[in-house]
Amino acid sequence: MRTFRRILVILYLIFNISEMQYRCIEVKGEENLFRQNHATVVDVVLYDFKDKYISLVKQNLEEIQNQNKGKVKFNFYDSKGNQAIQNEILSNLENNLQDIILINLVDTKATQEVIDRFKQRGIPIIFFNREPLSTEAIKSYEKAYYVGTNAKEAGNLQGQILVNLWNNKRTSIDINNNGVLQYAILRGPQNNIEAQERTEFSIKALEKAGIQIAQITSTIGNWERDLARTNISALFLQYNNRIEAIIANNDEMAIGAIEALQKYGYNLGDPKKIIAVVGVDAIPEAQELIKNGRMAGSVFQDPSEMAKAIYTIGLNVFKGNPPLLDTQYKFDETGKSVRLPYKEYIG
Repeated sequence: MRTFRRILVILYLIFNISEMQYRCIEVKGEENLFRQNHATVVDVVLYDFKDKYISLVKQNLEEIQNQNKGKVKFNFYDSKGNQAIQNEILSNLENNLQDIILINLVDTKATQEVIDRFKQRGIPIIFFNREPLSTEAIKSYEKAYYVGTNAKEAGNLQGQILVNLWNNKRTSIDINNNGVLQYAILRGPQNNIEAQERTEFSIKALEKAGIQIAQITSTIGNWERDLARTNISALFLQYNNRIEAIIANNDEMAIGAIEALQKYGYNLGDPKKIIAVVGVDAIPEAQELIKNGRMAGSVFQDPSEMAKAIYTIGLNVFKGNPPLLDTQYKFDETGKSVRLPYKEYIG
């Protein structure tokens, strides 16, 4: 009798295990069917919708969605330049069913925290534009990558624009004819890698060209037009027209500087009353100012190429393909970062 009961128990266990396996296969089959019939879901967490360059990247991602209707669905989230808001967004996204996360960090030190939120679920994470302070966190997760630019290259190109203006007798920016280029720096946020390197290498380009230079002042503009306008308004009066050039780490600050100068009658079209202002991004408004002779130049960062790169790499990782499959991109020495090229923009 006991033997018979044992046989029944064993048969019951075998039946239940088989049923569980069947259900798992059934669920997996349903998931695969869902994937075949539904769009790839991409959550895009942005630094700030108001940032002009980031807004252009967003527009280009929307265009990718329009060109791939039914194949991809982007969900956009605005961190409003606030890390607390970005943390709340990420916390909510932990419960979402997404396939890929594209993230434009507010706090560039928060990389590991972001990875820790999604690593266990195996979600591909593509960081972009705002470079993480360290690549170690990205290296710790096989499905994490960074797409950005080479800030040193941007700074060098800014410096080259000023070198060419300095050497051109027709457009010489040596306003007081003392043989020294006197400049002001409009910097991005404190401790931001890109801001630091853009500043450093713009100055190195001037020094390498053999130009005698003197930094009149440096001020934090936090990438913001309004703050740059306020700071340059005060500095222009303080330094009594001694500033001959303004090197801004991005176009928003460059435009703010130009608006401040125009208040004092500069950069309005009179070639005798112009201060050379250079920026980075070559956003449409900056391009117009350059064409009209109000701004010396900028460094073009292509938002359409950025959108294409982060989407393509994210999709490759999601599909289990090599991240750079069917692209012309290359990893830098870290093996985890792609650097998109800059171009000089002088109209």
